[in-house]
Amino acid sequence: MTSQPISEMTERAREIFRRVVEGYIDSGQPVGSKTLASDGTLNLSSASIRSVLAELEGLGLLAAPHTSAGRMPTDAGLRIFVDGMMRVAEPTEDERAQIEARLNESGPVEQALQQASAILSDLSGAAGMVMVPTREQRLAQFNLVDLGQGRALAVLVGEDGGVENRVVELGGTISSSALDQASNYITSRLSGRTLAEAAQAMRTEISAGQSQLDDASRDLVERGLAVWSEDADERPVLIVRGAANLLDETALDDIERVRSLLEDLEDKQSVSALLDSARDAEAARIFIGSENRLFGLSGSSVIASPYRDREGRVVGVLGVIGPTRLNYARVVPMVDLTARSLGKLIA
Repeated sequence: MTSQPISEMTERAREIFRRVVEGYIDSGQPVGSKTLASDGTLNLSSASIRSVLAELEGLGLLAAPHTSAGRMPTDAGLRIFVDGMMRVAEPTEDERAQIEARLNESGPVEQALQQASAILSDLSGAAGMVMVPTREQRLAQFNLVDLGQGRALAVLVGEDGGVENRVVELGGTISSSALDQASNYITSRLSGRTLAEAAQAMRTEISAGQSQLDDASRDLVERGLAVWSEDADERPVLIVRGAANLLDETALDDIERVRSLLEDLEDKQSVSALLDSARDAEAARIFIGSENRLFGLSGSSVIASPYRDREGRVVGVLGVIGPTRLNYARVVPMVDLTARSLGKLIA
């Protein structure tokens, strides 16, 4: 059923519709005619309000659960409310200061990503999600350090000064000269390149017989590339914090919905694909309930916003997921602010 645009609704219908949506978002419960009539500001009887509620239900904007005489917004109703009636509540100065302080105190970018997800969870009372930057850092140096017992420590240094370590199984005793030769060779080929670019260049050179490496050093290069390539494939593409927040008091009434949502969150590749669809958005994008296939069955909403590096390039997306009764007016600007603040830390 096609929902009637806001502009075609009477003023009375718009006001009743707005109060039902805001009441549902606030309480998580259907809103009845007696509740709407009780404060007296509508100057309408319960019977008149019930008539308008029935009209809005017929338009596909409201629904009446079997267990209640009250009404709650449908996904289509929430979409109309969000797009045409929502009054956005901008973050306070204190909230802005807290977000920036928590991110700035988080240390390396990896920790800032973790902190951003936690911030979103705390602000929304739902689950926070952050996609890790897709742009690989440029590399500066590579060293292999003998650990003994057939193992070496592979040390990778990025242009930003970041250092990561991995243990490489050598498969036997390797001379220090072979370790040095492999380290120098890899460093000379990867400087200023991403790992993928450096690996491609080295493999092409080795396969063409153009390298000056001996057999032992060549084997070390292959092992070093293998451990880093496998690590890159296994790195999480998504950080989720605060999933426990989804188990609030209203969840007990619909535990199957929450179970479905938690199962969906385990499919991080699919969740990342959903978030990735917001990469081209100028600000926060809102997915409500059945509008997205992944979370349609669990009746959940996602608010997502891209974050950019200092040069303005989109490097990831962050957001929150929760029940469709999310406080959109408050959460949307919070998501946008967190995205902008995180972007300031991305080189």
